[in-house]
Amino acid sequence: MICRSSPYRTVLRDNAVPTIFDLTSHLNNPHSRHRKRIKELSEDEIRTLKQQKINEAFEREQATQELNESNAQNAVSEEGGEQQEEKSVPLTLEERENKDYLKSLFEILILMGKQNIPLDSHNADELPEGIFTSDNFQALLEYRINAGDEVLRKRFEMTAVNLEYCSKTQQKQMLEICESCIREETLREVRDSHFFSIVTDEVVDIAGEEHLPVLVRFVDDSHNLREEFIGFLPYEADPEILAVKFHTTITEKWGLNMEYCRGQAYIVSSGFASKMKVVATRLLEKYPQAVYTLCSSCALNVWLAKSVPVVGVSMALGTIEEVRCLFSRSPQLLVELDNTISALFQNNEEKGNELKEICRSQWTGRHDTFEVLVDLMQALVLCLDAVSNDSTVRWNNFIAGRAFVLSSALTDFDFIVTIVILKNILSFTRAFGKNLQGQTSDIFFAASSLTAVLHSLNEVMENIEVYHEFWFEEATNLAAKLDVQIKLPGKFRRSQQGNLDAELTSENYYKEILSVPTVEHIIQELKDIFSEQHLKALKCLSLVPSVMGQLKFNTSEEHHADMYKNDLPNPDTLSAELHCWRIKWKHRGKDIELPATIYEALHLPDIKYFPNVYALLKVLCILPVMKVENEKYEVGRKRLKAYLKNTVTEQRSSNLALLNINIDIKHDLDLMVDTYIKLYPGKVEFQADFLPSNNSEVTESA
Repeated sequence: MICRSSPYRTVLRDNAVPTIFDLTSHLNNPHSRHRKRIKELSEDEIRTLKQQKINEAFEREQATQELNESNAQNAVSEEGGEQQEEKSVPLTLEERENKDYLKSLFEILILMGKQNIPLDSHNADELPEGIFTSDNFQALLEYRINAGDEVLRKRFEMTAVNLEYCSKTQQKQMLEICESCIREETLREVRDSHFFSIVTDEVVDIAGEEHLPVLVRFVDDSHNLREEFIGFLPYEADPEILAVKFHTTITEKWGLNMEYCRGQAYIVSSGFASKMKVVATRLLEKYPQAVYTLCSSCALNVWLAKSVPVVGVSMALGTIEEVRCLFSRSPQLLVELDNTISALFQNNEEKGNELKEICRSQWTGRHDTFEVLVDLMQALVLCLDAVSNDSTVRWNNFIAGRAFVLSSALTDFDFIVTIVILKNILSFTRAFGKNLQGQTSDIFFAASSLTAVLHSLNEVMENIEVYHEFWFEEATNLAAKLDVQIKLPGKFRRSQQGNLDAELTSENYYKEILSVPTVEHIIQELKDIFSEQHLKALKCLSLVPSVMGQLKFNTSEEHHADMYKNDLPNPDTLSAELHCWRIKWKHRGKDIELPATIYEALHLPDIKYFPNVYALLKVLCILPVMKVENEKYEVGRKRLKAYLKNTVTEQRSSNLALLNINIDIKHDLDLMVDTYIKLYPGKVEFQADFLPSNNSEVTESA
């Protein structure tokens, strides 16, 4: 019990474990009446005790202050007084002007990054010889001078009109410093949080070079799960080299301690899956607790399809994405598709309306993508044919040309049989994958259903001849509806050079080349991604009170939490603390609802009294398979997608992208300036290697 009026001002320790006491048992115990009573203090005695406490506290504070002052003086004397001498020396006028000048340049660069303004407004090769036009950076600098920036005006008032104020090399150096300083703000929060997970998105093209976007997940000081973008990593074709550079960049360049990494996930484009799996394997070898998981932002079936090492599957996925992109960029084309769907589904308007709604979404990322595609196939082909054959000027040449190409791709029997087989195989994992993106309780129970999913797929593998026969029949029926001839792929026939086996049928060919390897791969991939450690972690979700309630509070987290024992502040008291946690929710008040997510549990006012439970929930929360409950803390990925969508490949910059995506992160201009001066001391002074004033003579500035 805690007596608020006690003169001793007793408080609980931070690691105290609350316990439920029976405060009424003494009423029925006659022996308790003879116990000694605690002496009641008079008001004078209480005042005396309080004054003693105040005096003792004041004396301790004085002693601590004297000790700190003494230590500070000793530290200064040990350093030889060099730093003190530096601080005492004021900046010269020239040094102060240089700093102000650099600060103005950094302000312009940060503005350009946040507003997504490319450094170059044009390609120099496109300009006629002898013509000089300023790039975006110089244009903004000139505008600032004209707006009254005296520092810049004084700096450039004696220079030529066609002068390039800041060289490309200096711009690049300053941008790298901007990027590093802003990234460090996020990484500092990650380090303070200790535990984190690494997530990469699909490989992207940055100014002609392939890069991997890297995001980090962590729980901040306000108990919020955040997913932040921290930069691009140059992609390497050799997976072993990529694994080494990936590890080196994260640990040495960005300064994260991978010993605290508790999860890793990779969203990859089709064809890159096997390489990223090597990266995951190498990291697991060094850091066994960096569990390899699925990412919550990617549907399981889409992820599995992209990982299938069959060329036909990769080509089919690329075609599907091109179809979606074509229709999403033209509202008129969507209207045309709506009309085609309405004509085909006159007898089933409900189904037709559902498909129309789906076409206006990111339907290629759904759990049932291939079911939707099979339903839409006839409408898509008819619509694309109508567009490509239209003799009017209703459609521009680009749309008409793409419609012709995509219609030909969709009506290739190889494409048809591929999507039908994928649809049927992935139907066994659809419900499982959907639960993984559901509520916390859905994820918990999904972990228990993995065995049944694998059992079903193994049964398919054992009877692949029978299953494949049904799948191939469905593909031939769809092909007949589209008036597509059933035949072996032309590329395969050409490769045989007249030695084609006469007994080889299309059905047997696709069984060996598509059905068998796809089923085998998906079984193995599920086993790899849902390792024993991963499943153990998901079993710990029974800590969430709503899951606990569904299990009638009969849970055993201690067994599954062993893998995180070293992450707990007080592992010895885990069992007792978990018991108190269960009792707290089992005997809650009738008007108290059970928290349904980790997010809600982390924000409970009394979670601090359960330090081990808090630590476990915090680690579980950052696993990539768990979705970010509060959307405003998942803006990093959304801004990344927006940047890539709104910026043409040639104008993309990894430095400016970080500034644009992390627009709300504070920046310290003085720190950027000081960093630049330390790294490039010889370039701080203004150099006059400029263009001559004669417009006809154009040279490159230093």
